[in-house]
Amino acid sequence: MTPRTFDEFEVTLEQDQPAKEWSEPLKSLWFDAKGDWEASHDIAQDLHSQMGSWIHAYLHRKEGDKWNAGYWYNRANKPFPEYSLEEELKVLVEANL
Repeated sequence: MTPRTFDEFEVTLEQDQPAKEWSEPLKSLWFDAKGDWEASHDIAQDLHSQMGSWIHAYLHRKEGDKWNAGYWYNRANKPFPEYSLEEELKVLVEANL
């Protein structure tokens, strides 16, 4: 079952894998929230959409690669965030629920 809130999403982090029926963007965010940046990035780089670009941007921001993150925020038509990575993860998850 797909979570309906960020709190429900956080509860799923106790599991070993995201649910198969989840969207690819939500799976990507789940792996990031679990601390698996590589698995998250592997999914995000195959998402050829505005949401995929936004997740990709967030991941490169988290990595500390501001230039690459800026490129992907531009592709996602999003400004470079002025809030924390934790807040951006929450915003991204909620946008995919």
